[in-house]
Amino acid sequence: MMQRCYDTPFGAACLPGGGVRFRLWAPAAKKVELCRLAGPTTAAAHSEEMFNLHSAWWRESIAGGDLVEVAVMQTVGEGWFELVAPRAAAGDFYCYQIDGDLLVPDPASRCQPGGVHGPSLVIDPAAWPWQDRQWPGRPWEEAVLYELHVGCFTPEGTWAAVEPRLDYLAELGVTALSLMPLATFPGQRNWGYDGVLPFAPASPYGEPAALKSLVQSAHARGLMVLLDVVYNHFGPEGNYLHAYAPQFFTRRHRTPWGEAINFDGRESHWVRRFFIDNALYWLLEYNFDGLRLDAVHAIYDDSQPHFLQELAAEVARCCEPPAVDDKSASYRPRHLILENDANQARFLAPAAARSPLAAPPGERSPCHYTAQWNDDWHHAAHVLLTGEKEGYYVDYADQPLAHLGRCLSEGFAYQGEPSPFRVGLRRGEPSRALPATALVNFLQNHDQIGNRALGERLTALAPPAPLRALTAILLLAPSPPLLFMGQEWGAATPFLFFADFGPELAQQVTEGRRHEFAAFPAFATPEQQHLIPDPADPATFTASKLAWEEQQNPDHQAWLTLHRNLLALRHREIIPLLPHLAPGAAEYKIFGASALQVSWPLVGKQNLLVLQANLGDVTAGVPEMAGRQLFNLADCGEPGRLPTWSVCWLVV
Repeated sequence: MMQRCYDTPFGAACLPGGGVRFRLWAPAAKKVELCRLAGPTTAAAHSEEMFNLHSAWWRESIAGGDLVEVAVMQTVGEGWFELVAPRAAAGDFYCYQIDGDLLVPDPASRCQPGGVHGPSLVIDPAAWPWQDRQWPGRPWEEAVLYELHVGCFTPEGTWAAVEPRLDYLAELGVTALSLMPLATFPGQRNWGYDGVLPFAPASPYGEPAALKSLVQSAHARGLMVLLDVVYNHFGPEGNYLHAYAPQFFTRRHRTPWGEAINFDGRESHWVRRFFIDNALYWLLEYNFDGLRLDAVHAIYDDSQPHFLQELAAEVARCCEPPAVDDKSASYRPRHLILENDANQARFLAPAAARSPLAAPPGERSPCHYTAQWNDDWHHAAHVLLTGEKEGYYVDYADQPLAHLGRCLSEGFAYQGEPSPFRVGLRRGEPSRALPATALVNFLQNHDQIGNRALGERLTALAPPAPLRALTAILLLAPSPPLLFMGQEWGAATPFLFFADFGPELAQQVTEGRRHEFAAFPAFATPEQQHLIPDPADPATFTASKLAWEEQQNPDHQAWLTLHRNLLALRHREIIPLLPHLAPGAAEYKIFGASALQVSWPLVGKQNLLVLQANLGDVTAGVPEMAGRQLFNLADCGEPGRLPTWSVCWLVV
């Protein structure tokens, strides 16, 4: 049995000799008291009404002395309050009382059975018996990502319910689960990006032990598990930090969610440490194989080193092998992935730092990230598939085929060029020096489906033939592909935006979402806007759950077979070539109106990996190429001619 426990200065920690150490960073508080209740029954622990911090019951318990302990915490410098409670133990509930009035949960709580307004629960991480010490991880070159929302992936919507589906995902050809955020959020349903307690796994999905079991079970099947984390803002409900630690925020920067997190101002040291410790907590205590950092373009930091660089360096120091040969699974490399609308290649390790034949594959330099989601690839492909030109798709409407070709060969489509959508603002940095594996490509993800008014998937927006062609490019191109849950069988269920806020905020969100789409012709009138599903309606969440029975339909079976065959081919033919890709040497060419050819030179093999595709409705001419054909979506016809919506992969 192996124990995993990350020692952080934040929160409650069970001590080896018994008792619990409680710590809170509250630089704006004059007095902090610990309010502790010995562990009640399981049923009571899950009663949000009973344990709502604002309920009369909780306040009366404090006033009436019914709690086991109400104790003044000691100041220990730099805004910290600390108390060691010798009789406290795992299973106890607790909260902090600020200046004799406000009751707040622990911002570093490991468990919140009563939600964001309830008390925190003491957890002993050492109690979970890890059995996956020998898990070696997987090199990044083997990554095939599968993004899922735990609440919508199964009818039950729990971590435990995901486990029986792991064999299916492994057989599909997936190598990495990519979980949408799990930090505790308001209410019972949410995408996860409104989390306010980033150390506490969301209780609607189950207990922390069930999440650890899921990670361990995935490892037993050769699957990595990546977690989406949000370090650019806190959600709008349940965040009490302003009351006792306003230093977490700054007015010098603004985000779409309001005041920015204070990563570079006065007293930002402990703010930075809070999020770095959160990253290490998920990687070391829950044994995740990597993190996907949400919208890092909204992480503002004018200091040096940038927060993202410091975080990556800390992960490298704590999680990667030391100088001596140590094969312990605890030191395996973890993968850090960015979402970055600014296309800042500076945060990604250049190809020169990753020798084509280096071992282990996927190794990155300290301070650099493994990969980034490539929105450019998606947007260019989406325009080709649907013809849509509204919103940010206007940036790709002029030459979608050229943008796609540049993404396949150089990384980003926008590498410093003016963006029409951003009214001429230049976007991006040169990315040709990046390895192909530094960009994660996708046709669908939670944003690109759920941010549509009606949450439609591509099967509802694009004809089958074009979608098959782009799928064959996605799954066989050198960059790691990402699938969104159900995409592999052409799921017909939508993925809608849903949230479970309090009544006033819920109404604001509903009205705001309808106003957001009022600029689109399809939702110009109030009557049309009322067709947009209400995020606060539980039925919106229910409608977003996968319908697994769809797989029995012949049309859905055909999509599933296509994905299985393509991923099997990827593992057999494409992945072995990836360490041999010549850095910065790929090229693309366009022939006629719709034919695309991309070639990737292979070091030491005197060969090229070649894609030839016709992504249009008329036949197209391409150069004749003699070589070993890996895949042919449709009969490629006579030499030098490609039928409509056809794709050929070759090694020449």
